[in-house]
Amino acid sequence: MSASLSKTKSSFYRRLYVAYLIDQGVTSVPALMETTGMPRRTAQDTISSLAELDIECVFQNNAGERHNSGRYQIISWGPIDPHWVSQQAGRLHTALGYDAD
Repeated sequence: MSASLSKTKSSFYRRLYVAYLIDQGVTSVPALMETTGMPRRTAQDTISSLAELDIECVFQNNAGERHNSGRYQIISWGPIDPHWVSQQAGRLHTALGYDAD
């Protein structure tokens, strides 16, 4: 992949990668921040923007807890092939410049 991604491509890749991570069990904003190194606002905005790709992501509160304690879950990938995203996760991670785990 190119070392320099356009803003459009990096946004698209980030959305795919965040959806993949949520689907793999990285289900909170702090966990996404830790896994990717992205700022809180970027993680929150990326989750919110998944709907623009018709990826349905919902927040499920933990029973009996307050203050938005819970997890995100991908309900539907819409037109996106989750198997392709899974196979390309390493490439997406590298292209986005996230540190190795």
